[in-house]
Amino acid sequence: MYRMRLWSARNAAWLGALYNVWENILIRLHPLFARIGYERLDNLFLSIEKPIKGFLFDSRSCGQCTLNITGMSCPMNCPKTMRNGPCGGVRPDGACEVKPDMPCVWVVARDGNRRMNKNEHTIELVLPPVDARLQGTSAWMRKVREHNSHPELESLR
Repeated sequence: MYRMRLWSARNAAWLGALYNVWENILIRLHPLFARIGYERLDNLFLSIEKPIKGFLFDSRSCGQCTLNITGMSCPMNCPKTMRNGPCGGVRPDGACEVKPDMPCVWVVARDGNRRMNKNEHTIELVLPPVDARLQGTSAWMRKVREHNSHPELESLR
């Protein structure tokens, strides 16, 4: 998984574009999802989302995916689960202070973010703390619900 995580950040440009296309398709399916019921669909989508994101991004299925902001690097892989940038213990060579044989998740995220040709400051957005209640739920379904209840927030993508 670790090698795939690094590969995904190195290929963040096209993976990010593909990820955004997928989210936009799901957003367009909102009327159908609303008719079926999001509660019914959550486990189905999670059963698809979890293995795909687990393999490609070593995702922890927190239900609050930030891959499109963090250069296709899951911040939940940080040993300290730092959700808003490095902890200050990043070693001079970019390695993690807790696991010196691993590059800091946030160093990898910044590199991935650059490859996505995103605004350099996107990665500096302060994200809300992880809501533990969403652990093990579909981030894709949450994104669709959020978008349709707050479409004005879409400009932050």
